[in-house]
Amino acid sequence: MEISFDHHGHVTVAAIAGSLDALTAPQLIEALNQIIAEGHNRLVADMSRVDYTSSAGLRALLGALKEARTQGGDLRLAGAQESVKKVLELSGFTSILKFFPDAAAAVASFSG
Repeated sequence: MEISFDHHGHVTVAAIAGSLDALTAPQLIEALNQIIAEGHNRLVADMSRVDYTSSAGLRALLGALKEARTQGGDLRLAGAQESVKKVLELSGFTSILKFFPDAAAAVASFSG
C-alpha cells in the first residue's frame, strides 16, 4: 500500500493505493493520525486506486473519521472502485461516511 498527501487549501487529500488489510492498516492509521495531529482535520481519502479492503482497513478509516471529527473536521471518501464500494455498503459505512465520485468533488464538498 502507498499513501501520499496533497493539500488543497484547507482540505487534505490522502491518495491511497493498493490493498487495505491487516498488514497495511497500521501504516494507514499512523499516516492519517499524523496528518490530523498536524492540524489537517478536513480529509478526503481518495480510494480510486484501492483494489481491496478488509475489516482492518475499514477500522482504520473509522478511526481516522472519529479522530478528524474530534478535532472539528471530517473524513470523506472518494472514487471507491465497485468492489471496495460494495464492502463499504455491506458494512454500513455508506451511512457513516460521505461518498463522492472523485477527489475533486469531495474537496469541493467542504466549501460552503
